[in-house]
Amino acid sequence: MNIKQKLQLKFAGIIVLAVVCGLVAYPQALNKFPAARDFFDKKKINLGLDLQGGFHLEYKADVSNIEPAKVAEAMQGAQTVIERRVNAFGVGEPLVQIAKSSGENRIIVELPGIKDIEAAKSKIKDAPLLEFKEEGQVDPQIQQMFDQSNTQTKEKAQKILDEVKKGGDFAQLAKDNSEDPGSKDKGGDLDFVKKSAFVPEFDKVLFDSKLKAGDIYPELVESQYGWHIIKFIESKGEGEDLEVHAAHILFGKKDPSQYDQFKYQTTGLTGKNLKSASAQYSNGQGLGEPEVSLQFDDEGTQLFADLTKKNLGKQIAIFLDGEIQIAPTVQVEITNGQAVITGNYTFKEAKDIADRLNQGALPVPLTLVGQQSVEATLGADSLKSILVAGAIGLAAVIVFMLVFYRFLGLVASLALIIYTVMMITIFKMTGITLTLSGIAGFVLSIGMAVDANILIFERTKEEIRGGRTIANSLEEGFKRAWTSIFDGNMSSLLTAGILYFMGTSFVRGFAAALGIGVAVSMFTAVVITRTMLKFIISDWIHGRTWLVGVSKKSIKE
Repeated sequence: MNIKQKLQLKFAGIIVLAVVCGLVAYPQALNKFPAARDFFDKKKINLGLDLQGGFHLEYKADVSNIEPAKVAEAMQGAQTVIERRVNAFGVGEPLVQIAKSSGENRIIVELPGIKDIEAAKSKIKDAPLLEFKEEGQVDPQIQQMFDQSNTQTKEKAQKILDEVKKGGDFAQLAKDNSEDPGSKDKGGDLDFVKKSAFVPEFDKVLFDSKLKAGDIYPELVESQYGWHIIKFIESKGEGEDLEVHAAHILFGKKDPSQYDQFKYQTTGLTGKNLKSASAQYSNGQGLGEPEVSLQFDDEGTQLFADLTKKNLGKQIAIFLDGEIQIAPTVQVEITNGQAVITGNYTFKEAKDIADRLNQGALPVPLTLVGQQSVEATLGADSLKSILVAGAIGLAAVIVFMLVFYRFLGLVASLALIIYTVMMITIFKMTGITLTLSGIAGFVLSIGMAVDANILIFERTKEEIRGGRTIANSLEEGFKRAWTSIFDGNMSSLLTAGILYFMGTSFVRGFAAALGIGVAVSMFTAVVITRTMLKFIISDWIHGRTWLVGVSKKSIKE
C-alpha cells in the first residue's frame, strides 16, 4: 500500500468516525428510519444532581469510639453500606463519597431524580437486615404454587414434543426453549458420553432402549431437573467403552426446596447480635486455611448455642437484606459465642464474606448535618442556558477561525464539529454522569480544542511568508508546532488530574470533562485536521495564499 492509498484509507476512516459519532450524538437525524434511530439512541447521557434535580445530603460520622488506625476502614465500610442501600432504593446514578470538612469525617450522598427524600434518608440510616436462618419445611401453599407452575411447564414440554414428532427443527426448538445453558446454544447437543454421565432416567433411555440414529424418544423423560425431550444421534464402541451421542431439550422443574427464600426460616438471631466478623487463618500468623470468624453478644451467644445444637449436620444460612450470603453446615454445638466458617476460601474471599456480614449495621454512627434540594426545573433551565452558551461559543470559534485562517479555518472548523460529536458520544457510551460543572468543562474544552490548530496555522503562515509552498509549509507547521502542543496539553491534563483526584464532586466533574476534552482535542488537531488537509490540499491551492490568510506582499522572494 503506497502513501496515497494510506492517506485515502485514513480519510475514509475519519468520515466513518464522524458519521457514526454524529448519529450517536443526534439519533433524531434518523427519524425516518425508526429501527436505525432506536439502535443509535440506546445510550443516554446521565445527568447529575444539578441538572436532573434531586437532593444533596451530608452526614457527619462519629468516630470517637474507633481506634485511629481503623477510622479509614470504618468510613469505607459506611460508604459501602450507603451505596448498597441507595442502589437498592432505585436511585439513578447516585454519588456517595467520603469527604473531610473542618477536620471532621463526612459522607456526601447525592440522589439525582429522587422525589421522596424522607424515604431515602430512612433507607440510608436504617441498618441492613442481617439474619441467621435454619432449614425448615416448605409452606404447603408455596408447594402448591410451584406444583401449578410445574404442571404448566410439563404441558409446554408436551406441545414441543408433538412439534418435534411432526418434523420440527430439533436444534432450533432447543435454542428457543431449552433451559440447559450448557447445551442450549448448540441446539441441545450433548456430544458423546459414557453411561452414568447423566441422571438414571437419562441413562435408561440412551443405553437400555433400542433407539436408532435420528430417533426421538416417544415420551417426555422426567428427572429431578425437569422434563427432557431426547434425540438419539449415534453411538460408538461396545461394552464398557460404549458411548452415545445425544441431544435434548430441557424444561426446568421448579423445586421450592432449592429456593433460599422458601428453604430457610427465621430463628430470631439477627445482625444486632453479631459483634464482629473477621477473616483469619486457622492457625494464626498467616498459617493454615483462611476462615471467617464470628463473635456474638450475650443474647446472640445463647441463641446461636440453641441453633447449633438442634441443627447438627444441617445448614444455617446467613441472609443480608433477603439475599443469602453463605450457608455453612453446623459441625459441632457452639456455646461460647465464637464461631468459624471454613471452606476452600482464599484470604480475600474470606475477607469479602466478613465485610458483607459486617454490613449488618453501619460501622459508624451518622448524623445528618446538611441537606440541599435542587428543583428539576432549575436543573433544566441551567442545562438549557449552558447549552446555548456552548453553541454561541462554538459558533464564535468557527467565525474566528474562518476570518483569520480562511480555508485552513474551514477545515479546522469541520474537525471541531467532529470533536464535539465525539465528546457527546464519549459521554453517552462511557456512562459518565454529566454535571453542570462538567458541561462547563466541556464548553471550555471546545475553545481549547482549536489552540493546537492556531499554533499549527500560525507556524504554517510563517513558513509561507518565508517562501515555502502552502503544502510544504503546512507539513512543516505540524512538525514544528508539535512540541508546543504536547507541552501545553500535558500541563492541562496534569491540572485536570490534580483537580479530579483532590477536588470535591463538582470540581471533579469539571476536571473529568476538561481532561477528556483535552485528550480528544489533541487527537482531532494532530490526526483528523492533519489528515483532512493533506487529503484536500494539492496543486490547486498553489499560489492562492489568500486562502490561508497570507498576502502575497508579505512573502519573501
